[in-house]
Amino acid sequence: MTFDDRQFFSIGQVQDQYLNPNVQKPGKKPQSIPTGENSFAQILNKVKETVDNNSSTENLKFSKHAVNRLNDRNIALTADQMDRLSKGTAEAQEKGIKDSLILIDQLAFIVNIPNNTVVTAMDQTENKSNVFTNIDGAVIA
Repeated sequence: MTFDDRQFFSIGQVQDQYLNPNVQKPGKKPQSIPTGENSFAQILNKVKETVDNNSSTENLKFSKHAVNRLNDRNIALTADQMDRLSKGTAEAQEKGIKDSLILIDQLAFIVNIPNNTVVTAMDQTENKSNVFTNIDGAVIA
């Protein structure tokens, strides 16, 4: 009886061939796992990097409070400012910051990094005391 040009004499041989392919058979060379540019591991790493890079920028959320502050203060973010805010959030995440002050132009944002959420926003000229509390890091983007 042949199957894929292989001859099997017992169910054990079939089981070893198909269910335990990594077990070294006596007298056989081990099969090498493909590596290089088009290997599964390389493609998986590229996809993971893309997801990781996009997760911090695309998933940035604004709390209801932050949206109200932006509206109350007539702050409209440009695409460039949003990009810089996202990059600042990613940098804070890389450094292990939990709650970050991110400064962009004359704007200040408090961002909860683990949740990717902008908690509040203000124009720096409004804050006369220039004191920010409950943060453990700052990014100037």
